[in-house]
Amino acid sequence: MYLAIEGVIGVGKTSLVRLLQPAFDAEVLLEVFEENPFLSDFYSDRARYALQTELFFLLSRYHQQRDVPTLLERRAVIADFTFAKSGLFAGRNLKGDELELYRRLHTALSEKVPTPDLLVYLRASTDVLMARIARRGRPYELNMERAYIEDLGNAYGEFFATYTAAPTLTINVEPLDFVTNPADLQAVAERIRAALGLGAYQAPLPQMDVSGTGTFAISETAKVLTPEQGTTA
Repeated sequence: MYLAIEGVIGVGKTSLVRLLQPAFDAEVLLEVFEENPFLSDFYSDRARYALQTELFFLLSRYHQQRDVPTLLERRAVIADFTFAKSGLFAGRNLKGDELELYRRLHTALSEKVPTPDLLVYLRASTDVLMARIARRGRPYELNMERAYIEDLGNAYGEFFATYTAAPTLTINVEPLDFVTNPADLQAVAERIRAALGLGAYQAPLPQMDVSGTGTFAISETAKVLTPEQGTTA
């Protein structure tokens, strides 16, 4: 099984991958984004450093993804990124001849990259993402603009609305805290298992707020997917 977790910066991809590792007895594949020497400069001046940043990420993701078939010979693999996301970011950050050059290289490399058995899209509002980014306090993210995160959210929404290369599962993580709440983590794991055809999942009934202020939000129900059934959102 090759499972990939995707979503906008700050949504919790890496945390979820690490927490799911024991549940699926899987090898963890984490993106080495901090090794990108242009990343800090990019967040300060995106127009000037976009091409260098995106090309570095493209080649880095390609080299990491090439290892997936070898890893799958031993055990399942869970990654906190996909090769497909490279084109998503480049489409927002590059223009003209630079974007055309990038797309040609991306197309050539993508033919040699494996496709996940399931692609999980973690979704949250821009307000929640900005709060989480601020809370983790990475120095190179301090100058990150709200408009950029919102634009990326729109890009991810557009991407998953048309993505058909692999089965997808969308999970609204805004009302969840899978890092500190074991029940939320178990619920996410069960939804992923169901989407992989490893079990069934039924969303719990909405929990009533005994204080009388209303009903708590419950994330949407997943459905079992097979490659023949396509995608769901």
